[in-house]
Amino acid sequence: MTIDLEHFKTKLENEKKLLEKELEKVGRVNPDNPSDWEAKPSLEDKDTSQADENTVADSIEEYEDNKAILTTLETRYRDIKSGLDKIKHGVYGTCQVCGKEIEFDRLDANPSARTCKEHMNVA
Repeated sequence: MTIDLEHFKTKLENEKKLLEKELEKVGRVNPDNPSDWEAKPSLEDKDTSQADENTVADSIEEYEDNKAILTTLETRYRDIKSGLDKIKHGVYGTCQVCGKEIEFDRLDANPSARTCKEHMNVA
């Protein structure tokens, strides 16, 4: 069976755009490493010298929450970019473990899948 690359490219590009919007809510591109994201501190533009302890504690908690969310989103974002890169290089839809074609229904459910169903818990 031939994989409809345009179908999956569109799905990956759409998900990439959504992820970028979500990433921007909790983070920003790292100025020292443009391929990396970092969590936004919630008091980043505020003067914390006069802030009370509760405000500072809430800010730290919000930053930690943003950091956890960012880690999950960034992992998915990298997977999406990897899928697009595989399309570009003509290796999309191939299992990284056995080299066989990844099942259509698996790719349709997860366009950035790296393995076939048989090896989905291996990689």
